Amino acid sequence: MARTSLDRYREKRDFQVTAEPGPRTRTRRAPGPLRFVVQKHWARRLHYDFRLELDGVLLSWAVPKGPSFDPAEKRIAIHVEDHPVDYAAFEGTIPPKQYGAGSVIVWDNGTWEPVGDAQAGMAKGKLEFALHGQKLAGRWELVRISKPGDADDQWMLFKKRDRWARPHAEFDVITALPDSVLAHPLGRVEKREHGSASTTSTTSTSAAPDLSAAVPAPAPPRLAPQLATPTAKLPSGGGWIIETKFDGYRLLARIVDAKVHLMTRNGHDWTRKLGGLAKEVETLDISEGWLDGEIVVLRDGLPDFNALQNAIDSHRTESIVYFLFDIPYWEGRDLRRVPLRERRAHLARLVDARSERVRFSESFEAPADQVFQAASQLGLEGVMLKRADSAYSSSRNADWLKAKCRLRQEFVICGYGDREGAPGEIGRLMLGVYEDGQLRDAGNVGTGWDSKTAAALRTRLAKLKTDAAPFAPASKGRSRWGSTSTSAPHWVKPLLVAEVEFAEWTPSGQIRQSSFKALRSETPASDVRREAVRVDPGATRAAVKVTPERVIDVTTGMTKLDLVRYYESVADWMLPHLAARPVALLRAPDGIGGEVFFQKHAETTKLPGLTEQPASLWPGHNRLLTIDSAEALVGAAQLNVVELHTWNSTAADLAHPDRVIFDLDPGEGVPWQHVQEAAILVQTLLGELGLAAWLKTSGGKGLHVVVPLVPEHNYDTVKSFSRAAVLHLAKALPQRFVARAGAGHRKGRVFVDYLRNGTAQTTAAAFSARARPGMGVSMPLSWDELPQLKSADQWTVRNTREYLSFRTNDPWSDFWSTAQSLQDAMEALGLTVS
Repeated sequence: MARTSLDRYREKRDFQVTAEPGPRTRTRRAPGPLRFVVQKHWARRLHYDFRLELDGVLLSWAVPKGPSFDPAEKRIAIHVEDHPVDYAAFEGTIPPKQYGAGSVIVWDNGTWEPVGDAQAGMAKGKLEFALHGQKLAGRWELVRISKPGDADDQWMLFKKRDRWARPHAEFDVITALPDSVLAHPLGRVEKREHGSASTTSTTSTSAAPDLSAAVPAPAPPRLAPQLATPTAKLPSGGGWIIETKFDGYRLLARIVDAKVHLMTRNGHDWTRKLGGLAKEVETLDISEGWLDGEIVVLRDGLPDFNALQNAIDSHRTESIVYFLFDIPYWEGRDLRRVPLRERRAHLARLVDARSERVRFSESFEAPADQVFQAASQLGLEGVMLKRADSAYSSSRNADWLKAKCRLRQEFVICGYGDREGAPGEIGRLMLGVYEDGQLRDAGNVGTGWDSKTAAALRTRLAKLKTDAAPFAPASKGRSRWGSTSTSAPHWVKPLLVAEVEFAEWTPSGQIRQSSFKALRSETPASDVRREAVRVDPGATRAAVKVTPERVIDVTTGMTKLDLVRYYESVADWMLPHLAARPVALLRAPDGIGGEVFFQKHAETTKLPGLTEQPASLWPGHNRLLTIDSAEALVGAAQLNVVELHTWNSTAADLAHPDRVIFDLDPGEGVPWQHVQEAAILVQTLLGELGLAAWLKTSGGKGLHVVVPLVPEHNYDTVKSFSRAAVLHLAKALPQRFVARAGAGHRKGRVFVDYLRNGTAQTTAAAFSARARPGMGVSMPLSWDELPQLKSADQWTVRNTREYLSFRTNDPWSDFWSTAQSLQDAMEALGLTVS
């Protein structure tokens, strides 16, 4: 019987054992687009299997580093045996001792088109093609580099230079989009679209913009800007221009005789405030017109509104950047009836690409949902969606939409409360929104300012005091404030507007977990409404340009940006381990090789989104902090927090721990195998005491064994139990365990640290990075994974997200519902139960 190209595939596998599809004969199907698939395969080492359908099989290459959109990145691709077409849908685990044993996910799929004759290209060793996938797009090429007779049939895979090509430093598709497209579909894209949300500039368009709809007219002395309508539903289909929603101030530039006047949304002249920026706009080759845009200050490549406000207040405005996105008038012509796409194309030609302070606001050529996902993961405020064929209108309509990634909007300040212990400062603001012409209570905000801001706000609000609450009589929640309590608010005239970020709206119309951002002087209070918001916290990050960051670990070259992106990517996994637990933050402003320090309380440097617990939670001490949102986690990383350590109790019951931790810390000369055995012995002892335990790496040298508890005993009792258990281990196996701290005592043995269970003691949280060379990560594991574990820092900031992309379940899923008492265990150890 003649051999087929699938024989090698068949000979390598036992289909009674592996779940991989069996090798049918070459698949015949109706004519249509050819399929491609890229499978991420974690076998002995991580690699990517690149497969192209041709002649009824999948031509296959193993690509160790995976594809790159950078044409300069030539990736080795080993040509391997053909696979059956059915393999394109395979995800799962290939069992041990089978060929390719490990985990497989479908990382990308779609269709492909050969450029020229594919069979001839394969024979020649030069195959050029176009991909239309969920992650990969544009032209690519495979070129054979091995010589006839070589043991490995080696090729190179690389990106051709086209509109999809991007520098690796700007966009790494492997890191940005690590998950399965079957489990987390990005949506199939059209031939000329791409899910990586790459930016496109109209400056590259060769044809001149069509300004035929322009009307001869002088530029008016005043111009009200077009406003966007909030939306909770992203538009589908084409015809939309999608831009970043900047977190800044709207600003229009009026140009008369080549002189620039900078005007706010409400018509205030800010030219004197921003004189340097006005001079920069004057360098554009425009003598008369109106430009529309937004000013921002960038921090870590992202707009930072507080930094912008500080720059304006301090008159240090050289860091302000002006992003231009429209041009309603130009050189004696009214362009407002010219379609937006043509206005923007014209504007892009006028903006000097070399300017750092006046920039064109790029659009994103990708489906709206994917751009929104990218913006969500990067911590942007949201996206703007504008009809490409729309006119410019000085009004708010559905031609311009805004979709916010986070719950953040403007509120009317209706009152304030004094800060406990500091009567010259505000402690909270009472907020409202207009609904059907009446001011409705929307709750309050009590964090987000420092002492200086709190005092300035109180001084300003005190001048607006009034006797009665400004809310409508039927406004929900008004009774919450009371009228005789010493903590009753001071009501004010509803004239000032605050921007506030918050976790959610309650059914009664109140906001929760709120944080003050800034006053918004350009918004009239009467315009404040409850805004529509689209929130997608689990969105996959796509590509948006981010400024490169400084190195924080010189041993690996990892940057601060790597750390921020890491915490973004694991937020959903990590937050259950952080929620409501007081946290100690290890900060490393100069990188992990420099000076590091712990922050346990709110200080002058505010970390965005952190929850500041009431002073009454721990009397006699400074207020404790908790991290309860992805925004707070990422904000901490942006302010140089590397490690996050948590208490063993929650803010709901601070005095009673709901877990006990055994920290296995190996001394000098202890082989890794002994650390693994020590963990098993600790688990065995706990099992004999009737306690189930969970396992995680420390991210450093050791392991953590964690026991969930009913929060019924105080810290002294729980610490006594852990000490008794450790002393029992050290007495039974003195050659392996030691219960005394200090390097001299633990040499050759494992110190089981029970001191972590005292009041206010903390332990590195699950998924926390560690400020050590290599930047290991504390990784929750199943006990079945322990024998294969190579070290306590096997998982790092670099590879954790890859590992999680293969995980189909959470080994700690039952931890949260396991409530265990220490009563019997303490009695078994001879302890008195109090």
